[in-house]
Amino acid sequence: MAQGTVQVTHTGTSRWRRRTGEYASLAAALEAAADGDVLTVAPGTYRENLVVRRAVTLRGPENSPGSVRIAPLDGVPLTVRASAVVRDVHVEGQDTTAPALLVEEGTPEIAQVRIVTRSATGVEVRGDARPTIRRCTVDNPAGIGIAVLGGGGVFEECEVVAAGQSGVAVSGGAHPRLERCRIHHTSGAGLSATGGDCALEAVGCEVYEVRGSGVRVTGGATAHLTDCDVHRTTGDGVTLDTDAVLTLADCRIHDVPENAVDLRSRSVLTLTRTAVRRFGRNGLSVWDPGTRVDANQCEISDSTGDYPAVWVSDGATAVLEACRVHDVPDALFVLDRGSRADVVDSDLAQVRNTAVSVSDGAVAQLDDCRIRDAATGAWFRDHGSGGTLSNCTLDGTRTGVIVTKGADPTVERCTVSSPAEAGVYVSAGGRGSFLGCRVTDSKGYGFHVIDGCRTTLRKCRTERCARGGYEFADGGPDARAGSGPVVEDCSSDESGGVRLPTARETVVQTASAHPGLLGALPGQRTTEQEPPVTAAEPERSTRSAKDVLGELDALVGLDSVKREVRALIDMIEVGRRRQQAGLKAASVKRHLVFTGSPGTGKTTVARLYGEILASLGVLEKGHLVEVSRVDLVGEHIGSTAIRTQEAFERARGGVLFIDEAYTLAPEDAGRDFGKEAIDTLVKLMEDHRDAVVVIVAGYTAEMERFLSANPGIASRFSRTITFGDYGPEELLRIVEQQAEEHEYRLAPGTAEALLAYFTALPKGPSFGNGRTARQTFEAMLERHAGRVAQLADPSTDDLTLLYPEDLPALS
Repeated sequence: MAQGTVQVTHTGTSRWRRRTGEYASLAAALEAAADGDVLTVAPGTYRENLVVRRAVTLRGPENSPGSVRIAPLDGVPLTVRASAVVRDVHVEGQDTTAPALLVEEGTPEIAQVRIVTRSATGVEVRGDARPTIRRCTVDNPAGIGIAVLGGGGVFEECEVVAAGQSGVAVSGGAHPRLERCRIHHTSGAGLSATGGDCALEAVGCEVYEVRGSGVRVTGGATAHLTDCDVHRTTGDGVTLDTDAVLTLADCRIHDVPENAVDLRSRSVLTLTRTAVRRFGRNGLSVWDPGTRVDANQCEISDSTGDYPAVWVSDGATAVLEACRVHDVPDALFVLDRGSRADVVDSDLAQVRNTAVSVSDGAVAQLDDCRIRDAATGAWFRDHGSGGTLSNCTLDGTRTGVIVTKGADPTVERCTVSSPAEAGVYVSAGGRGSFLGCRVTDSKGYGFHVIDGCRTTLRKCRTERCARGGYEFADGGPDARAGSGPVVEDCSSDESGGVRLPTARETVVQTASAHPGLLGALPGQRTTEQEPPVTAAEPERSTRSAKDVLGELDALVGLDSVKREVRALIDMIEVGRRRQQAGLKAASVKRHLVFTGSPGTGKTTVARLYGEILASLGVLEKGHLVEVSRVDLVGEHIGSTAIRTQEAFERARGGVLFIDEAYTLAPEDAGRDFGKEAIDTLVKLMEDHRDAVVVIVAGYTAEMERFLSANPGIASRFSRTITFGDYGPEELLRIVEQQAEEHEYRLAPGTAEALLAYFTALPKGPSFGNGRTARQTFEAMLERHAGRVAQLADPSTDDLTLLYPEDLPALS
């Protein structure tokens, strides 16, 4: 399209000025124009860098949109430095270092301008400029769509159809307002506000198809979004960081694969009547001291991932009032000392795991809330964790309230209806005070308190509990007298019977005025009553170190492994003798790393190592507890630490053997729960260094990744022992041992056939070494049985001899 002419209609009345004129270039027309003049641009392509310095009107033909193109080869195509009017033009930028449309001064009005560019910025507002920009479109796949670096202005019904960075970026103390704008297909944040004194306001806007966060507010900036939609992002829906302040009113955040809202570092978020739906991680993720969320009349629902809907940690605070959280894996997790959640008049429903989880010294306060259809209603997990549940109802849970490991909540005037297992369950040193609470229609017990936990029950009542209203199981042989629960003025309808406290538990009886009061059934479990069933304790190894070392020496191959183990045992034994002699003993770390292929005897050596340590008095029992990732890593946040602690406790006095330990630190870990297992393990190994020996095992290269997953993990292990692959001769010896153990013999030529078989056998990733030898022997037995079964009267040789033809075919 060739360049056209520019007609200027002058408003001046002086006789020496012409009232109209035509110019061959825009620059000439602008030079001739004065304030108030109208420049009508004929269709064409203008390769000029225009600067509007006067309050003129610059417009293209109204009946031919897009026919006027301002497209210089470099530099800024259009700069506005006055309160001008620009409309109906098409701006094209080519300079990657400059904006396509630059507004530097005044209060211009810019309407129906389309910016198509591959420049640093599509539209840039600087200084004190406060433009009004209406129905403009920005297409800039190379840089920022709209950058407001100062001033502010109003953007109405504008659209960023593509941006190589942020769709709208606000900084430098700017205060823009966006009304009914659409921002999509950006490679950075949809809306971004950064720096103190910035304030972004958006009303009726939509942000979607964003490769990053939908909205990002950082560095002390402020933003206020009303009636906005944020959806289909690849990052978080909303990100707040470092003293950011954001208000969301009547907004919708949905279809986000990461956190719907993530805020940290003293940021403050206020949500009112806002819906958060279909998020892949947390609906609200709140971190760090001073960070706070206040949500009122909001809905958080329909999680597509395995993370809690609301996550509060590292000293942050969350307040939910009149909110609904439903159809999520977990509703609310509060972690870490200083963290707090206050939930008032809210509904938590259709929760696959735990509705409220409080751990690591955090506090939760729930008032007048309703928890329905959850596996666990509220779980106070460990020492220092607590808070209050007041006037709450918990209906249709598997367990209403769980208190464990020193947690000490107060539960007042709450009702637990129809739990599948127990209304209240307290164990592992949990405490808790239950005042005026009620459990009805439990499929298990109403209140189930075990391990001698010092729980207080006052004025509580149970009704129609299938296994009994109250069960107080023995605290075990180490429980101190008087360390059990305190029960005052509690009652039951006895429909399921009442299990009474044992001698080790305390019952304070008051007000036992009518049948059914717990106080009317005093007593201790008599000798005729069955004692509680406890898990069998592992027995201590009774073999001497010499006997166990003899079994180790009898293992096929593993010469280097035997030398390493003997050297370590010698160090431990000499250290023990030096201590007995009153001498200082060198510190020997007993934890080991076993590397090598599967089937090379790692588990067997770990078992023998534990027995040797027990025979030397280093370990109490020497038993082996073998676990893998599935035994340590839970399905949701918080459960991994508990599983790891439980495995560690089972191994107390013996060896915890973690097979394929590298699976706890996958290469693409992200927020994988395996890291939580490693972190928990490191702390337990430090806190209980003499109680358990930990052996981690796996492939050599992968174990190097595991040892680098936590700064403290490598230092916990004294040495790495490598288990080399068995050679064909060693595999043959394993088969010979198996044959002797099962009363078979190798016929002449079978040993040679086996040696050739193991030599030719492919050594792929699934090759199992010792396991392969055993599988080969078992396959020979099957083929032998098929052959001998056809004989009418087999001889002893027929029943015992294995021939080369009994070998399986090479695959």
